[in-house]
Amino acid sequence: MNSRASSRQPVLYIDMDNVIVDFASGIERLDPTLRERFKSDLDDAPGIFALMSPMDGAIESVRLLCTKFDTYVLSTSPWANPTAWSDKLLWIQHHFGAGEDSPLYKRLILTHHKNLNEGAYLIDDRTQNGAEDFRGTHIQFGQPQWPDWATVTEYMMSI
Repeated sequence: MNSRASSRQPVLYIDMDNVIVDFASGIERLDPTLRERFKSDLDDAPGIFALMSPMDGAIESVRLLCTKFDTYVLSTSPWANPTAWSDKLLWIQHHFGAGEDSPLYKRLILTHHKNLNEGAYLIDDRTQNGAEDFRGTHIQFGQPQWPDWATVTEYMMSI
C-alpha cells in the first residue's frame, strides 16, 4: 500500500544534502586520493553522493511526513558532477524503495532554481539555489529553531 498523501494535501519539498543526507559521512568514506584532488569542491568528486548516510531520524520522519503532505525531494546537484544526478536517485531508491509503493516514487526534483517550484513548505538547510525566494514557508533545517528531525517532524505533524 502506498503511504503517499493525496495531491489535495499541502505540497512539501525536502532538500537532500545535510537535511535527509549526511554530507560529511560521504567525505569520510571518499577515497583519500579523490578527497585530495577535489578538496576545494568536494561535491564535484565522482561518486561522493553514493557514499552518504541518512541524517539521524530522517528516513522515519520523511516516511511519516509523506502520509500527511504531498511530498517531494527538491535538491540541487553539482553541475560539474554528472554522477551526483544518478547517485541521488539511487540513494532515494535504496533508502525509500524503488517501486511504485515507495513514498518517494517519481518524486525527486533536481534543480538549481528551487523558487520555481510551488508549494506550501520547503525544508532546506540553506538559502541558496532559489530557497531564499521560495514563496511558501522555508523551514531552515539545522538552525536553532529547527535543529533536528525530531523538532521539524513534531512541528510539521501539528500543522
